[in-house]
Amino acid sequence: MNIDDLKNTWNDDVSAATPEISIEQTNKINLPLEKIRKNMRMEFWSTVGILLFGFAVVWIPVPEAPFKFKFYLTVLLFSMVIVISFFFSKFFKLYNNISNPMMKTFDSLKDLMYQFDLNKQYYLSFMLSFVPFLVCEMIIVIEFIPRPIPLSETKIAVILISSLAIGLFGLFLLGKYWYRVFYGKYVQQIENLLVELKKK
Repeated sequence: MNIDDLKNTWNDDVSAATPEISIEQTNKINLPLEKIRKNMRMEFWSTVGILLFGFAVVWIPVPEAPFKFKFYLTVLLFSMVIVISFFFSKFFKLYNNISNPMMKTFDSLKDLMYQFDLNKQYYLSFMLSFVPFLVCEMIIVIEFIPRPIPLSETKIAVILISSLAIGLFGLFLLGKYWYRVFYGKYVQQIENLLVELKKK
């Protein structure tokens, strides 16, 4: 068998292994992808708005708020910006990949599903990464908010431990729910198409 025959045989095998996606199936893919892109944009700008609102609230001129209180909250917010920037850089790569989709083969669709699965893990990690910030915020509030009767050490420990436990559990559930509502159902539509292609 000469080289040309070998190339033709190889190309035939690859074509058989990676069936083409029809125009109708491409349209089915584009609809959920557009919904995902729209939700990603909404989430990005909402996060930017919340952070700007947070900085504005911290530095509203309140005479009784000590400088240390404002400074610690500002450092906390800047730390959140760094963490959020890391995760959004990952999400932005996915956004770029699905903004100009070249969904022509079964393999490209499988690769897209792998990216969605990876970003789901990033998403849950993103939500859970806010737990330390929640605990730090509780510490700052406990330390700086004046009270008629100071909290005992036991109460402080209970507040912090319960904040950690509730925060972990609550943010994990919120992350799963949020992902399912804004992304999961659209990813499922693409996965159903992948299963449909497998049967062919």
